[in-house]
Amino acid sequence: MASVLESTDIKNKLEDLSGVVLKPGENPYNALIKACDNEPEKIQALYAAHRLRRNAQQREKFLAPDYKELIIDPYLLRLENPQIEPGFKDTRYCMTFWGRPPIHILELADVIQKKLQAVAPSIWLMPLHRMHITTLEVDFSRTADEIEALKETLKPAIPRIANYTHQHRSRLAKPMISYDLSAFALSFLPAAGEPPLSPPPTAPDTVKVLAQGDTYSYHHLRRDMWDQAKEAGVTVSSRYIVPSAHITLGRYLTNKEHATPEQRQRWVDAIDEINAWLESTVWNNADSKLVGEWVVGQERGLDIRVGTLWYGGGRTVMTGEGF
Repeated sequence: MASVLESTDIKNKLEDLSGVVLKPGENPYNALIKACDNEPEKIQALYAAHRLRRNAQQREKFLAPDYKELIIDPYLLRLENPQIEPGFKDTRYCMTFWGRPPIHILELADVIQKKLQAVAPSIWLMPLHRMHITTLEVDFSRTADEIEALKETLKPAIPRIANYTHQHRSRLAKPMISYDLSAFALSFLPAAGEPPLSPPPTAPDTVKVLAQGDTYSYHHLRRDMWDQAKEAGVTVSSRYIVPSAHITLGRYLTNKEHATPEQRQRWVDAIDEINAWLESTVWNNADSKLVGEWVVGQERGLDIRVGTLWYGGGRTVMTGEGF
């Protein structure tokens, strides 16, 4: 008989720490845009406030005297160690709209993963080819048939959604490691006037698209994706609505490297050191070999994805045109 497993989401609720209050029934992404008067600098500040507060909160949890253990994902543990439960299958089907990071962001993620692995060799690292930023989670933890029905409802709108980033450009900048007791990610802020550092578009571009600048933010893109899904007749059932733009770097598979206060101090200190290095060396630095700024849709448009999507799996329904 298969195990009845508990998702890490139950033990590790992702709260919105930006201070924005959502109203029932409205597009939840509109609330933050309105609270920020539609100004890029204010939108960035709220994203920054959320990730800084969350990192401070999680640092306290790692270093607390009553710390117990990490929140290890039982699904991933069984997939990575088949001997625990031979024949185990992850049956949580989902549908999402993914942004795919361009090559220069994957190169940055690779360097950061290696730095973290040097501190904790047993961590599970997201393969580079599976990395993604979840622009919208349409639904999660359903049966295969339920997700197939959802896909069929959305089908007429999929080409427009997948190609949406070709004419709606949103930049992300200022990467930082965000972390908690279950995982760690490379998080970004919606750009607000930072210098463009990533490769220029290779496809023909109109003056109108490039003139948008940072007035069209990543949060606007998420808002529009929510509206597109709703207009297609789909009810969006995301696990959480928070001001976060992150690419998962990895998760924990064992407690052994975080068992003692000294080990946990070393871990949070390493993250702080990497974040300080990112800010001083990578942010807004045209001379850096590593680039931390990118435009969602570079190289590939949105990846409309279904299946067992945790850990970067699943299959593509359609990928939009890149630039």
